[in-house]
Amino acid sequence: MPDGAAPSRRKPADPPVRSIYPEPVERLIAEFAALPGIGRRSAERMAFHVLTAGREEALRLARAVQDVKERVRHCSVCYNLTDADPCTICADGSRDRGLVLVVEQPRDLIALEQTGMFRGVYHVLLGHLSPLDGIGPGDLTVAGLVERVKDPGANSGGVAVREVILGLNPTLEGDGTGLYLAGELRPLGVTVSRLSRGLPSGGQLEHANKAVLADAIEGRRAIE
Repeated sequence: MPDGAAPSRRKPADPPVRSIYPEPVERLIAEFAALPGIGRRSAERMAFHVLTAGREEALRLARAVQDVKERVRHCSVCYNLTDADPCTICADGSRDRGLVLVVEQPRDLIALEQTGMFRGVYHVLLGHLSPLDGIGPGDLTVAGLVERVKDPGANSGGVAVREVILGLNPTLEGDGTGLYLAGELRPLGVTVSRLSRGLPSGGQLEHANKAVLADAIEGRRAIE
């Protein structure tokens, strides 16, 4: 220590914060708080709901979580979430199994299915290509899609695929994934298309970005 220097004084460490909840309740709050979009206060409310609910209601929640983890898996054909293999869509003989719509995630499939406008089948990539994040074709279900196109036996109902529709999100990663898939699929002799893009109904030109306007111009149609 230099001459004349005052001795340094360390600030005493704060005592560890002890939870006011019993340990099982604190663990339940921590698990709820780990869910996306759930903060500590919301997690506490959810935990107290479980505490005050009847025993059977709380156990139904526990069984539902357990069933999701034990029974739900990916369809061996399209990779949609299902509790039966193949999934109900792939097993539906009334659908056009030669028409495959490719989406990124199961939630995208659900959104499209709820419109009731598409009667083909699907293929879920379980993501998109993202070189910066280290996600390549091997991390997605690209091989499964290519196999469905090459071998009718790998497709729903053993039907040959005649067209693949790219229903990927209109993002930089989605467009890059679409270009890659088109390059892989076109040499196989299958038609490759993509969902139409453009101005939404009720929208205004001044609020649209350049990508939306470019897609609207490129996808223009004649007035009949």
